Amino acid sequence: MTLRGRFVFTFVAFALLLTAAGGAVSFFFARAQIERELDEKLIAVAGAAADVGGLEGLASGLAPGMEQTQIYSLLSERLRVLQRYVAAAYLFRPDLTVLVSTAPPDSLPIGAPLYFLLSHSEALETAWSEGQATSDLFDVDGSLYKYGFVRLSEGAAEASPLMMAAQIPADYQDALVRLRRTLLLGSIGAAMIAVLLAGLLATRVTGPMDRLSMAALRIQRGRMVEPIPVEGNDEIGRLSRAMERMRVGLIDQRRQMELMVAQVAHEIRNPLGGIELLSSAVADSDDPEERRRVIGKIRGEVTALNDIINDFLEFARPAPATREPHDLRDPIRDAAEIVQAEIAPKDKAIHLELPSEPLPVLADRGHIKRLVLNLMRNGAQAGQNVWVRARPEGERVMVAVGDDGPGVPLDLRERLFEPFVTDKEQGAGLGLAIVKKLAEANAGQLEWDPEAAVPGGGAEFRVYLESAS
Repeated sequence: MTLRGRFVFTFVAFALLLTAAGGAVSFFFARAQIERELDEKLIAVAGAAADVGGLEGLASGLAPGMEQTQIYSLLSERLRVLQRYVAAAYLFRPDLTVLVSTAPPDSLPIGAPLYFLLSHSEALETAWSEGQATSDLFDVDGSLYKYGFVRLSEGAAEASPLMMAAQIPADYQDALVRLRRTLLLGSIGAAMIAVLLAGLLATRVTGPMDRLSMAALRIQRGRMVEPIPVEGNDEIGRLSRAMERMRVGLIDQRRQMELMVAQVAHEIRNPLGGIELLSSAVADSDDPEERRRVIGKIRGEVTALNDIINDFLEFARPAPATREPHDLRDPIRDAAEIVQAEIAPKDKAIHLELPSEPLPVLADRGHIKRLVLNLMRNGAQAGQNVWVRARPEGERVMVAVGDDGPGVPLDLRERLFEPFVTDKEQGAGLGLAIVKKLAEANAGQLEWDPEAAVPGGGAEFRVYLESAS
């Protein structure tokens, strides 16, 4: 099932469940309330029938054959007054023999047994013991009725062995049927509205998702020129912005890859060309001294070629950082020793300004050495002197490498830490990009401040690392 289908199904199922549950609760509550009110009405009507003219006092003397007497006629007339409220009323003894009723005397004379009341024996027992009760619903020719029973009292002192039964139609069932029909129609209407709302909401959700899916498919096929539209400020909007950042990042990666391929070809071609020429010179020379000199140059070109390849590999696949506590001064001194040996023949110098106390940092020692080595070599290429300073700054440790060169050219400042950015005729322009990667791999940060006061007046780069103290 599609996301849209699941959304609509879930929404409609929830709406149906909610309306059905609400309708069922409403129906059962209404039925219970109506039945309670009917029971109260039954008791009231039966009590009123018993109180009309004091039936218990007049009826106690009735006996079979007295249907034509004035007393019986009076009692029958008083009961018939209530027929606008009840279907039938009966006054009877505990043995269920009738004394007077709303029925004609020839069909139900005095002393006739009311056998139909036997089916309500439980309600009768309650009425005899507690004074009043109502029966369960029962059916007569397709119509529902209930009995209300009220025990008659003889005076104020003792109970009379007489019972008044009032039969009343349970016409509230028609109202319940109408209520049930209304609730059912309401549930159907709610389901239809839920389908419409779910469709609209699903369209608002799946529409942007479909567009993002198509955009992802375009990216997969390499068509990354078209930007991904931002889909609002909700979760889908955040997803679209993340995908747009991914698209821009992939474009940048592709651009870097193209630059790297071109730069690799360019950087490798120069040493290979030199090696080819020098090899020809070796082949044409018979002088052993000249041959040794040329072979030395060939080795130098091979070393340069190897350095270029290592730089590209380090940028493309940097070794993962193994962060361990160590003294920052140690890798700085190691790097300074290497660079000093490289620049000594050119009358250049490295100046270390390190504290006498250890500078514990949490970082990969090899990464830090490589990082400082790159910065020192860049500084030595730019000027005659390189200054290296290190000091703690709060919860971090700062190492700064500055030089007395001309500084960073204006046209390179915006792209200073991007790969393949350089103002030198030789070199791949990966030095600062590698330094930035190594710093970030060790939870550090590389900064360059054009306004910083550098001892030699050139450029100064600062790396901030996490202190281990």
